[in-house]
Amino acid sequence: MKIQGRMFVWLSVFILIMAIVYGVWSKEPAGTTALFLAFGLSVMIGFYLGFTARRVDAGAQDDKEADVADDAGELGFFSPHSWQPLMLGFGGAVAFLSIAVGWWLIYFAAPFIVVGIFGWVFEYYHGENRTQ
Repeated sequence: MKIQGRMFVWLSVFILIMAIVYGVWSKEPAGTTALFLAFGLSVMIGFYLGFTARRVDAGAQDDKEADVADDAGELGFFSPHSWQPLMLGFGGAVAFLSIAVGWWLIYFAAPFIVVGIFGWVFEYYHGENRTQ
């Protein structure tokens, strides 16, 4: 994680230089503000990665002599058969469609979103997958 933190710090330095150059050269406030906000976000991510790297063990990406296989392993548990993301995606699509069509459409999207979130969270608390 140390290398990722350094990469984001160097990226933030580059973005800061470009924001200053762009702001002086173009005198356009919206793009200059966006670049300064990107600088701030890059600094926050770099600080987080550097701060976290001090608290965890060094990973394979921090070792110059490491192979790709050294970082292999289990990444987590991913549900292979869940229908809840489809329900949540449909609800989100209808909710975003309500911005264009009319805010009244959000009332039809809300039940799909609520059912999708609750179903996703509690999917392994009932039924045949209860023990996983």
